[in-house]
Amino acid sequence: MQWSLFVLILMGQCSFCLCRLYEYHFVEENKTWDEAQKYCRDKYTDLAKVFDMTDMKRLNDSARNQDEAWIGLHNQSNVDRTWLWSLPGVEFNDSETEWGDGEPTDKTSNQENCVFLHNHSWIDSMCSNKLPFICYDETKLKTFHLIKCATVSNGKWSSDECGNTKPFLCYDDEVILINENKTWEQALTYCRENHHELVSIIDSQEQKCIEEVAKQANSPYVWTGLRYTCTLGFWFWITDEAVKYDNWERHGDMDECHMSGAMETSGDHKWSKKDASMKFNFICIRE
Repeated sequence: MQWSLFVLILMGQCSFCLCRLYEYHFVEENKTWDEAQKYCRDKYTDLAKVFDMTDMKRLNDSARNQDEAWIGLHNQSNVDRTWLWSLPGVEFNDSETEWGDGEPTDKTSNQENCVFLHNHSWIDSMCSNKLPFICYDETKLKTFHLIKCATVSNGKWSSDECGNTKPFLCYDDEVILINENKTWEQALTYCRENHHELVSIIDSQEQKCIEEVAKQANSPYVWTGLRYTCTLGFWFWITDEAVKYDNWERHGDMDECHMSGAMETSGDHKWSKKDASMKFNFICIRE
């Protein structure tokens, strides 16, 4: 049985942060350390490496309360306690360790050359012991934005005006900006043929996330999945969500046939009612 865990590494303290997300898999099969290493290298990237002490806690949590699990730390045989990570090219940092009390216990015989997690601590052990283990998958590394507050003043994030707003995450791989100018219909067709759908925005959190994507456009607006129906006289998202949240320009054009919704790519990122024959960049929802 395998369990997946995403671990957050925050790059500094800020209102808007670029961060990395690593994926770990707990494998509930008893294997020797060498067998576990081979399994992880065959199916993922390698046995888990602890990138910082925040990882340490979450790696242990990923074991779903199992007593023990191999990680990718080991000591080369016949070498005087030189600890290495299984992941090639990654150096072991003595300042980022969390050995259990008295660990490593095998300081002379070089018999306990592999490390497992136990109660949030590292324990050295004989590599021939069989334990569950945790794999690391760098192919699933994801970049995301951590937005710590949703207050904007003069186009800048304000870290002291957050009020009760909670942090939230925006994942770069959920949507994609297409830097090509197309009509709304052409943009819709492109998204459906190459990805999934034109983007929809159902709340203020999604609005903030899409704003960050829209900033990279080379047109003054980006098309969204908003469409106006003359027959029924209302706006709707083509992904079938109701338009409950909105960010319209209050001085915008009146509703007319053949109109679609676009977002400003700068300023306050307000929504604007545009003739669907106009050509802008657009944002697709990925598959």
